[in-house]
Amino acid sequence: MLEQQDFQALQENFPFWDGLDDREKQIILDGTIRFTHDKGAIVHEDRNKCTGMLMVVSGQLRIYIISESGKEITLYRLFDRDVCVLSASCLIRNITFDVHIQAERKTTMLRVTTDSYQEVGKTNTQVQDFTNQLVSSRFSDVMWVVEQVVFMSFDRRLAMHLLETAAIAGDDSFSITHDAIARDLGTAREVVTRMLSRFQEDHLVKLSRGGITLLDREGLYALT
Repeated sequence: MLEQQDFQALQENFPFWDGLDDREKQIILDGTIRFTHDKGAIVHEDRNKCTGMLMVVSGQLRIYIISESGKEITLYRLFDRDVCVLSASCLIRNITFDVHIQAERKTTMLRVTTDSYQEVGKTNTQVQDFTNQLVSSRFSDVMWVVEQVVFMSFDRRLAMHLLETAAIAGDDSFSITHDAIARDLGTAREVVTRMLSRFQEDHLVKLSRGGITLLDREGLYALT
């Protein structure tokens, strides 16, 4: 059952909400389910299954792809009140890759079924406009990752990743493993370990068991 904060989340994060009539609002509400996933749970992993539009109420999701060799690379992350459209792949024509979504913290979400969303979108141009803008924004995120992988050196990518992780944690010291960084950046653990060791030798970071502390933000920024 939806709670009062869920109604507020829909109103605040669907910019078309106030433009819906009562019937359209009820269609969305009837098709909305609240659910919670524990840390590490897989939320979505098959483009042939249209999970629906996801809105994060609280928590954190990682959106990533897996290569044929089994290597992961993170495309982007979603936080409180972010909306995910790639989980509703049937809304996007010609999508040819499987997107995986994992809860990185205990995460509560609202899922709007694709049927309900599509029914309202057929007659409401504001819904269509929001969907198109969201798809464009997310594919811009994807292309940014592709650009990093193809054109940027690994030390630059790693420096950017460490600065971003510190910003998410809200602290220069944060818990993260070399394996997790390798998954995010789509490379081997050994490559991450070697570069982090170099960063430590250059007094940019301090490594500890299961964690990293940034020592020289300006030095890291200089690499980016």
